Amino acid sequence: MILHLTRTRILAVGTLAFVGGVFFASSMNWTDRLFAQAGTTAARPSQEQVQTLADASNAFVSISEHITPAVVSIQAERDARARPNRRVPQQQPDKGQGQIPPGFEEFFRQFQDQGPQQQPRTQESSGSGFVVSRDGYILTNNHVVEGADRVKVAMQDRRVFDARVIGRDPTTDVAVLKIEGRNFTAVAFGDDEKVRIGEWVLAIGNPLGLDFTVTAGIVSAKGRGLQGLTRTNYDISDFIQTDAAINPGNSGGPLVNARGEVIGINSAIASQTGFYSGYGFAIPITLAKQVMDDLIAHGEVRRAVIGVSIGEVFPEDAAVAGLSQIAGVKVGGYSSADSPALRAGIEPGDIITRVDGKPVARVGQMQRIVRSKKPGDVIAVEAMRYGTKKTFSVRLTAAPRDNGVVAAADDELLPEKQPMNSRLGIAVEPVSAELVQAARMPEEYRGVRVVEIDAGSPSENRLTVGDVIVQLLPSKKRISSTADLQEALSGVSAGDIVSFLVYRPVRGGGGTTQVVNIRAQAGR
Repeated sequence: MILHLTRTRILAVGTLAFVGGVFFASSMNWTDRLFAQAGTTAARPSQEQVQTLADASNAFVSISEHITPAVVSIQAERDARARPNRRVPQQQPDKGQGQIPPGFEEFFRQFQDQGPQQQPRTQESSGSGFVVSRDGYILTNNHVVEGADRVKVAMQDRRVFDARVIGRDPTTDVAVLKIEGRNFTAVAFGDDEKVRIGEWVLAIGNPLGLDFTVTAGIVSAKGRGLQGLTRTNYDISDFIQTDAAINPGNSGGPLVNARGEVIGINSAIASQTGFYSGYGFAIPITLAKQVMDDLIAHGEVRRAVIGVSIGEVFPEDAAVAGLSQIAGVKVGGYSSADSPALRAGIEPGDIITRVDGKPVARVGQMQRIVRSKKPGDVIAVEAMRYGTKKTFSVRLTAAPRDNGVVAAADDELLPEKQPMNSRLGIAVEPVSAELVQAARMPEEYRGVRVVEIDAGSPSENRLTVGDVIVQLLPSKKRISSTADLQEALSGVSAGDIVSFLVYRPVRGGGGTTQVVNIRAQAGR
């Protein structure tokens, strides 16, 4: 009996202690922590908190559903032809594609000549495109269909069409195709000029053989030039940069804004591997549409040009021109002896600051203004010339059809190592008779040829091996020998800016001129 009462009392005391402990723990908020750790209650944000994100997600879904049916997969076929005694290495661009430096890979398997063949065989490349009219016109990249004997277009619903190439423009990398049919789903065009850096965009295409893939990102830059991809004097330097994931096979696909409008054609990537590394580039749709309209209406692009080679402005250029800001477009030289800029009085070394009444800070801005004009239009050009403001009236002309391709330095023409000029960090030699003949170099541009550039010198990224230094500016003193160059630099001190007129040969003959301003370093 005593044992029974003892057990009862012990149980009562234990129960009271447990209840009291629970109340104490509740007052200290310990029970919430215990329950959370046990996972018996799932935490979730309120509907109001996630609504904005849900709306954005739904917007991406809606855009994808509306645009993807207008996106096409393109298969370009070419009949390989035997070419005796010639073999092209793997991973090289097809003839006519230009030399693409490491880090800038095209978005598809390039056509390759595999050496002598007993029988022709079909080679294929793939890319993307998008329908721009209900009667079957399609926009894509020139490099997707260049050199193709046959082009096939596959729709999202698995229909396949034979496509005609209406026209191509290598300088803008735009091509127009046509398939037969009616009531195709077509995209809507946006205004790329109103696009702001940081806006959401979608890239749609067929990367790595994965058809109709959608990726999202933002516009990370505008007016971007791609050094190393320039093939002619008239190539664009006005790309839209995006971090939306794009890969080989995306070429020719649309870049779409948050309103479901196409603002660009995906065209290139910056990568050390040839695959997505966070940087993709699209051709602005306003430019692509102008090219498309000309190709459809006239079979060719009627592009207006000022007739000069142009480049971005570096700090040394701005200092020489007397500009308070590092902005504008530097004139390098004339495209021909009949250049409109030459007739108007524009000179190499001038820094163009306004065109048609609009300020220009970069090459892409100037290109946008000029390409909105027609051959024969007259525009006003303002420029700074060694501290003096100049104004010109320029009548635009049509771009020539045959534009030279910038030549790479030929290894067989490189001489033995020459003594380095310590002020500039370059080695030069007189232009040889063999080079004059091979490059068909005009008499007035036979100066001294750059054969080596010291790493880390002020000439790095200003000059390239193969450039020919022609004149010292603004005096226009001729540089015909290494002695002339040494004399021109004899009075130059560290920190002084030296201006040269430089001739850059192009493959097949001819060339372009550039004005290069270099800040001299201390002699060593």
